[in-house]
Amino acid sequence: MNPMNTPNNRPLWQRLLLRRLKFLGSIVVLAIVVLGGSYLFKPQWLMQANSWREAMNAQLEKRSVQAGDTRWVYYEGGQGPTIVLLHGFAARKEVWLKVAPMLTAHFRVVIPDLPGWGESSRNPGASYNIDNQADRLNDFVQTMHLQHALIVGHSMGGAIAGVYAAEHPQDVGQLALVDSFGLKFNENAFAKEAMSGKDPFVYDDRAGFARANAWAFEHVPNIPGRFIDVFVEDNVKNRAFIDNTFNELRENSQVLSLQTRLDKLTMPVLGMWCHDDKIIDISALESLRSGLAHAPSISTTILNGCNHMPQMEKPEAFAHALTSFLLQH
Repeated sequence: MNPMNTPNNRPLWQRLLLRRLKFLGSIVVLAIVVLGGSYLFKPQWLMQANSWREAMNAQLEKRSVQAGDTRWVYYEGGQGPTIVLLHGFAARKEVWLKVAPMLTAHFRVVIPDLPGWGESSRNPGASYNIDNQADRLNDFVQTMHLQHALIVGHSMGGAIAGVYAAEHPQDVGQLALVDSFGLKFNENAFAKEAMSGKDPFVYDDRAGFARANAWAFEHVPNIPGRFIDVFVEDNVKNRAFIDNTFNELRENSQVLSLQTRLDKLTMPVLGMWCHDDKIIDISALESLRSGLAHAPSISTTILNGCNHMPQMEKPEAFAHALTSFLLQH
């Protein structure tokens, strides 16, 4: 062996370089082991880390507050006029994270988990129908001093936002209803299945998760299998609450909870729909327009290339429509 090629006889820069490469290699191997192990055994950790990353990118901080009978957990960030974003049935605040960065650049944005859902508290035996949730929303608005904000509600959250606005018009600056529940619409396959008593949003395995997502998305997101398992586990764990709330929402007073109050809305209203919504048919938008007898301004936006989740499938178009509406009023 040539003594000049032994490790001890190598130039200092080569030895330092080798040590650094070994260190970096060890870090890479450790990262692969940790990430691989987390994916296999604790995928929820990776999902939480991704939500934290998206929230940080949107300049949102996670906070909590006691308001009424609920410990509300919410994101908040940005400066300017206030926008409150309310999610739909069997969802949580994270559904807004794709669109949030486009809003916090110009507005103060507040995104709560609705009572009973996500990380917000749930009271055993309590009702979480539209009317009771609207009362809880009033507690949140008063506690957080969110009067005169733009209240945005998606799906079930739309009905909650609309009923709240109808009962407390003095505290709402503007109202945006996105593919909203609580309105008359032409009966579709989803409505027939739901009114028969079968909840399309409960599932016990990956195949059931795929079927539920096919109802809501034009282009179903590609989600890793172990992440889907987390959603399945959460759905099964919360099955009693999901079933109880679903059955409450099937009552006639809830199905038309917003429709019967449209004439009480006295603030500017935006109706935003995906043209091909399979859950709340776009005919609901006409019911909204025709029922707004006292709204000073009525705006409508129809988005193409999405189903029931425009904030996730068309975040840029969603943010543009919302921003334009708010700046006009």
